[in-house]
Amino acid sequence: MRVLLSTIGSRGEVQPVLALASELRALGQDVRLCVPPDFRDWLAGLGFAVTPIGPELRGKGRPAAGDLRKLAEETVVTQFTTVAEAAEGCDVLVAAGALQLAARSIAERRGIAYVYASFCPITLPSDLHSPPPMPWRSASTNGDRWAEDARHLNATFGPTLNAHRVASGLAPVEDLQSHVVTERPWLAADAALAPWPGPPIVETGAWIHPDSRPLPAEVREFLDAGEPPVYFGFGSMSAAEGLAEAMLAAARAHGRRAIISRGWADLALAEPAPDCLGIGEINQQALFQRVAAVVHHGGAGTTTTTSRAGAPQVVAPRMYDQFYFADRVRDLGIGAAHAPGAVTAESLTAALGTALAPEVAARAREFAGKVRPDGASVAAQHLLTMAPVASG
Repeated sequence: MRVLLSTIGSRGEVQPVLALASELRALGQDVRLCVPPDFRDWLAGLGFAVTPIGPELRGKGRPAAGDLRKLAEETVVTQFTTVAEAAEGCDVLVAAGALQLAARSIAERRGIAYVYASFCPITLPSDLHSPPPMPWRSASTNGDRWAEDARHLNATFGPTLNAHRVASGLAPVEDLQSHVVTERPWLAADAALAPWPGPPIVETGAWIHPDSRPLPAEVREFLDAGEPPVYFGFGSMSAAEGLAEAMLAAARAHGRRAIISRGWADLALAEPAPDCLGIGEINQQALFQRVAAVVHHGGAGTTTTTSRAGAPQVVAPRMYDQFYFADRVRDLGIGAAHAPGAVTAESLTAALGTALAPEVAARAREFAGKVRPDGASVAAQHLLTMAPVASG
């Protein structure tokens, strides 16, 4: 089987796609990846055929309101060219994460199976929950919000998508939301951490790529030099000036040292401090087992990795599904959801106070045993046996 795995998100979307790709390759399948150019060298270095799509994501700010329609048109046009080229000769196309708008049309045109996969339950339509918060959404009931989302997708992306469909000999799509998601989407989220409340879909579990890289020597030395530190990292999120200093101040308020991940915001202290270590990209699976707590933005991947490591966590959400994971961490009692508003030394200190409580740390350690590591393997087996059905 030749499989194309496509995503246009940040590392939080690309890393689970890598997990599925690795499982499929281990089963002897021919796997291709279509991802943003930021990750091309990394994945190609692991031996995968990679087609880059769109511009680099790192350093891109939020588009102005007047540019949204132009950006939407460019997104659809790019997918119809780049994803279509990458899908040449494939048997199945797996579209993972948000904005996979043209993938099903490409699969239809090529006569191949199509699967849509989400990493968070609230990104899949259901009357039992609201969709992720977005700027255009009004205060309304759950069902109305999904209908509002559908209208927004149709108005923003529908004209360009349907123009390309008609040019390809395909019928126009009336409801883009249901077209992309299908009647039986896949949910690549851990059932204990992010359960699905609605009617039956394909629940595979989280796609976790095992990371065997050793921790760098300077990190091991820092960890060995004292009590477990607090890890701070906001991944691909932007950051306000002085955030690194606020992070260190919060750790010190609880008598802890700090490890600060630079991330895409290049977080760093203005002046070096002996009780703080700045790091780049690292094996989080290994590191999180040795820290007192993890403070992060609430991406699906980081929340799952932290939960599996048994570390208490503070989630300071900024956008999309991050608010869902903040609520789940709080409701499960395995950490704290940062209070709404700006992240400051005081707010981080308060949230850390909750996360570092002995009973919370104990629940986090207990919960770790409930997070299953085999979601990518389950998904690979489903793909080999059920892809024609999943194509709808």
